[in-house]
Amino acid sequence: MIDFAVWDELLHQYVDQQGRIDYCTWKSQQPQVLTNWLLDLEELDLSPNLTHDQQLALWINLYNAFTISTILERYPIPSIRPLVLGIPNWLAFLWFFQRRIYRFSHQIYSLTQIEHQILRDRLQEPRIHFAIVCASVGCPLLRSEAYTAAKVTQQLEEDAVRFINNPDKVRYEAQTGILYCSKIFKWYRQDFFAASPSIPDYIRSYLKSDLPLSASTPIAYLDYDWNLNQRMSS
Repeated sequence: MIDFAVWDELLHQYVDQQGRIDYCTWKSQQPQVLTNWLLDLEELDLSPNLTHDQQLALWINLYNAFTISTILERYPIPSIRPLVLGIPNWLAFLWFFQRRIYRFSHQIYSLTQIEHQILRDRLQEPRIHFAIVCASVGCPLLRSEAYTAAKVTQQLEEDAVRFINNPDKVRYEAQTGILYCSKIFKWYRQDFFAASPSIPDYIRSYLKSDLPLSASTPIAYLDYDWNLNQRMSS
């Protein structure tokens, strides 16, 4: 099994408790450490007998590590959208997610493949939507530790609680009875429907407060913030 110690140490060092990443310090202090670790994984012979939790931890870590490595290579940038200068933002956006450039265990992947074909279709775990990050403010908060097979179920549960109880991602307006939530719940609603009869029911199961949510609760989706999720160096 893969040793995530290098990735774990980098997360502890450069990600704060609010999930913000200090790209500036990371790039100035250890610009090649993450790249070198990922290069070591290119020729790894992956065991075909990984458990479900081992696969979850592996592919969540890889998705996030590949994403952060891409940002570090091009930092400073304001957002993932204009990563490629001279082309429209929407095309740069597709370029970021759909390029098959990430090498792992003798194969090449895109972020889209990892998310949709592996994490969603094969592993069918809706809580990954609170764990994988695209380096944007609207994304889930990046954990300051690596996922591990032994703890991934607990970690994903914590991620769901943190995301759903964050008013920037989910909030209920009592006067109008409207549930405002991240567009993640719109884009991946089928994943949540597989675990709950409705989006409000799914959200209610993770709320720390008792709100009058039901399948009939009207939903409005919040604007998604594509600005880079970064912590400014002091």
